[in-house]
Amino acid sequence: MSLFDTSPLAAASSVQRQAPLAERMRPRTLDEYVGQEHLLAPGKPLRVAIENDDATSMIFWGPPGTGKTTLAKIIAQRTQSSFIEFSAVLSGIKEIKQVMVDAEKASHLGSRTILFVDEIHRFNKAQQDAFLPYVERGTIRLIGATTENPSFEIIAALLSRCRVYTLVSLTEEQVVSLLRRALIDPERGLGTWGVTAEEDALATIASYSSGDARNALNALEVACNLVRGRGETLLTRAIAGEALQRRILLYDKHGEQHYDTISALHKSVRNSDADAALYWLGRMLEAGEDLMYVARRVVRMAVEDIGLAAPEALNLCLSAKDAMHFLGHPEGELALAQAIIYLALAPKSNAVYTAYNTVRGDIEATAAESVPLHLRNAPTKLMKELDYGKGYQYAHDVEGRVADMECLPPSLKGRHYYHPTNEGREKLLAQRMEEIARIKDEKRKP
Repeated sequence: MSLFDTSPLAAASSVQRQAPLAERMRPRTLDEYVGQEHLLAPGKPLRVAIENDDATSMIFWGPPGTGKTTLAKIIAQRTQSSFIEFSAVLSGIKEIKQVMVDAEKASHLGSRTILFVDEIHRFNKAQQDAFLPYVERGTIRLIGATTENPSFEIIAALLSRCRVYTLVSLTEEQVVSLLRRALIDPERGLGTWGVTAEEDALATIASYSSGDARNALNALEVACNLVRGRGETLLTRAIAGEALQRRILLYDKHGEQHYDTISALHKSVRNSDADAALYWLGRMLEAGEDLMYVARRVVRMAVEDIGLAAPEALNLCLSAKDAMHFLGHPEGELALAQAIIYLALAPKSNAVYTAYNTVRGDIEATAAESVPLHLRNAPTKLMKELDYGKGYQYAHDVEGRVADMECLPPSLKGRHYYHPTNEGREKLLAQRMEEIARIKDEKRKP
C-alpha cells in the first residue's frame, strides 16, 4: 500500500476542511436553514411541497446569497434524489442533452434525478427548449436559480411547467445569527479557533453583506484570520472594517446618527443645497444604510417639499427606486444621487403637504357629517325618490366645464385648503384656480 493512499471518506473530509467557510457552513437540513420563513415556515407552500415529496419542477428567484443552491441540495437529500449541478455560464446544449440521456436511463432503473441549473436565465431559448420534453415526462426534476425576473428570462413553455418561488435577502439579524453559529461550530465552522466577536463587529459585517449570507461568512473568515495573525482572540469592529476593506463610518443605523443624518439630507434638499444633499446621501450609503429606506425618504421629499411646483419629481424618484432595484449595489446608488440633486435644484412648494394637514384637522371635526345629497350616487329608484343626486350639475355639460356647485359639506362651505405658490408649475396652477373662481363668480351673477 502506498503512503499516499487515502480512503474516499478521508479525502472528502479533507476537501471539506479546505473549502471556504461559506461552503462548510452550508445548511444540510431545513432546521439549519435560516430565512425565507414566508416559504419554509410550517404550513408554508415550499415546505409543504418538500415534506410531501412533490416532484414539480421549480424556479428559485432571488438575490445572491439567499440560499437557492442550498435549498435545491436539501430537497435532493430529503427526496433521496441524485443531484446534478449545472452552471448556465459553463454548460452548452451538448452537455444538457448528455445529462438528459443519463437521467432517462436512471429513471428506468427507479432512480430520481434533480437537475439544478444555476443562473438559468443565461441559457438561450434553444438551450431552455432542450429541457422541455424531459421536464414534461418527469425524467428530471428541474430546479433553476436566477437573480433575474423569470417572466422575462425564462421561456413561457418552461415557466408554465415550473413553480416560481421568490426568495428575499436575509435580514441583518438573520445574517448575524449565521455568523454566531459559524464562530462556535467546532466541526464545520471556526469553533476551534478560539475567536470571540463583539456584537458591533458581527453587525458591521452583516450590514455590509446586503443580506448575502455567502459574502458575510467569507468576510467573517477573513476577519478571523486577521485576528489570529495578530495573536489576538477578539474580533473588533475595527478589524471587521479592515476585513471588509472599508473604513467604518460613525453611523448607527438604528440610533441617533441615523436620524440626524437623514434629517441633514432632507433639510439640505429643502434648502436647495445640492452639494450638501449629495454629501449626506453619500454618508448614509457608504455607511451601509438600507437602500429602500433611503428611497422611501427621497420619494417623501418629492411630495412634501417639491409637490406640484415640479410634479415630475415624483416620477423621477420612483424611477430612481426602480433603477436601484434593477442595477443593485453600487451602481443603483447613482440613481438615488441623481434624484437627490434634482430635488435640491427643483422649485419648492409644501402647499400640498400643508393643505392635506389642514384637511385632516377638519376631518376630525366634521367626520360625522353626511355627503350632501346632490353629490350622492343614485343607482336605484328609491334613492332618486329620496333626492339622492338631485341638483347635481355635470361639469362637461356646462359652459367652461365648471359648475357653480358646492362640493364640500355645508359646515365647510367656501373653505380653501390648497394655496399654490408662484414657484415652478404651481404658478400655472394658481392661474388656473383664479380662472375657475372667475367662472364661478360669473355664473352667480343675475
